[in-house]
Amino acid sequence: MAKGLVTLFGGSGFIGRYAARTLVEAGWRVRVAVRRPHLAGDVRLAGPPGWVDLVQANIRNRASVERAVEGADAVVNLVGILYEKGQQNFEAAQRDGAINVAEAATNAGVRRLVQISAIGADVDSPSDYARTKAEAELGVRKAFPGAVVLRPSIVFGPEDDFFNRFAGMASHPVSTVAPFLPAIGGGKTKLQPVYAGDVADAIAAAVSRDDVEGKTFELGGPRVYTINEIYSLIGEITDRKRYALPLPFFLAKPMGLAFGAIWRIPFLPLHTVFGPPPITGDQVDMLKSDNVVADDALTLRNLGVTDIESVEAITPTYLWRYRPYGEFHQKGEA
Repeated sequence: MAKGLVTLFGGSGFIGRYAARTLVEAGWRVRVAVRRPHLAGDVRLAGPPGWVDLVQANIRNRASVERAVEGADAVVNLVGILYEKGQQNFEAAQRDGAINVAEAATNAGVRRLVQISAIGADVDSPSDYARTKAEAELGVRKAFPGAVVLRPSIVFGPEDDFFNRFAGMASHPVSTVAPFLPAIGGGKTKLQPVYAGDVADAIAAAVSRDDVEGKTFELGGPRVYTINEIYSLIGEITDRKRYALPLPFFLAKPMGLAFGAIWRIPFLPLHTVFGPPPITGDQVDMLKSDNVVADDALTLRNLGVTDIESVEAITPTYLWRYRPYGEFHQKGEA
């Protein structure tokens, strides 16, 4: 018998798919609320027939949000963007949308609300991403005082857009001639990558436990790395020696602004052809601050997640495809 129903906004995304599966395993039925349900049918595979359902909802549209939370015992908001595209800007998607979800959850009598934020969320941040994440936290807590806030660092896993992106750059034919990866700000920014499966476990705990109401947790893996150390690790796993090429912030910022502006031009399908922009001005601003768990923060362990996966244990299971001969590659063979 199911414990209840959880509405998962953004449940078809990278973290959402892990969360849906983990919630089902914990005994919850899951309602995945997404903008385009016809593109998310595979999410139903996260559980047995009848345990995972899809519903159309856009967190910018209040009426659709209200329909999505109706009858739910808990709500999780995973919606977030790393760069702006069309009507999907930081204010609408991350701040206003989160407040819509919180207000609708309150009006529907939802028992538990979990807001996925990010380490580095700060209303005074120069980064629009970090600023709107912080404004979302404040708005959510105002509408739903008992909301649980989870702040992950960089999230990794087979479908991530972090390790995969840099491993892809390292394996690009251009890198054979110029074996460098850009190290913005000298590559000294510190990160504490956390496995998507551990984030999903944290979400399931935040939905289920009674002692987490109104608290904020910062989610990081067992080790802190600099960007340069991550480059070295990727090079070791893929057997492609690449060197960090320092790129000062004052040069990286205008490059990022240019890429961000070009990728937002409506009649240029750059996202479809090339994927996300290489870097944006906002992402450059984010790299000016370390992305690690604070010393006094509540963490994964406070949520009962103790068997925390490391980058070294997980990334080789999917970065092998960037080796010169893929799964058949023998180290030193290239």
